[in-house]
Amino acid sequence: MNYPDLSDPLIFLAASVMVSLVVFFRYVLIAGGFYLFFYVFRIKKYEQRKLSKRLREKNQSRKEILWSFWTSLVFGVAGAFMLWAWQKGYTQIYFDISEHPFYLLPLSFFGTMLIHETYYYWLHRWMHKPAIYKYIHRVHHDSIVTSPWTSFSFHPWESVLQSIVVPALVFVYPMHVSAVLLLLTTMTVTSCINHLDIEIYPKGFDKHWLGKWIIGATHHSLHHAQFRFNYGLYFTFWDKWMNTESPHYHKRFKEKTEGESKEKLAKV
Repeated sequence: MNYPDLSDPLIFLAASVMVSLVVFFRYVLIAGGFYLFFYVFRIKKYEQRKLSKRLREKNQSRKEILWSFWTSLVFGVAGAFMLWAWQKGYTQIYFDISEHPFYLLPLSFFGTMLIHETYYYWLHRWMHKPAIYKYIHRVHHDSIVTSPWTSFSFHPWESVLQSIVVPALVFVYPMHVSAVLLLLTTMTVTSCINHLDIEIYPKGFDKHWLGKWIIGATHHSLHHAQFRFNYGLYFTFWDKWMNTESPHYHKRFKEKTEGESKEKLAKV
């Protein structure tokens, strides 16, 4: 099958615009879905699990969606670059599932998540250095009280830094196209969960053998409130190893998840 040659600057530009629109539409669809479900349709059910008592600033969501549009443009260019590299045979992306052993499919997905986690943790700590923070990361922290719309709200320079890792990895080891697409969607979904400002995980999940390694809204909301803790993206292991996990995390998680249980018992 013949594809348009992405080496042509106009075709590359068109591809960048198309991928950007797909990324932005996916962001609106997923973030909007989380917002409608938790803040409109089920607000009464989850009000006890709301993490922040402060109100969001006026027009905060509008600002976040605008920054997210620029983030989508940056991610779109990165996506078009990845397509160009695949077209030229520079990447290890493959379409035929039989081309590599099946175990490589989940292995590449989870392996990329772990590498991405490591990259982001140390990038995140670097972005909190005062000389860097005000130019790159401050935009994201303007959202002190977060929402699903905060999930893509970054300064363009931060978006560039975040867009590097996945395209770089597909140059190194094989990934089926479905693993790449699933990873990109997982990034959006987990970011919405982390910025939801409503704890959706069940009571005791923070100490469960699996849950203690997974970041949720309570964990990440403390980062926006305290700044010097909880730098992780998907997982908590770097925060645990580097002693940067907030000492208030487990207490806060218990308050939000058990508080709802006590509220239910009181109504029985």
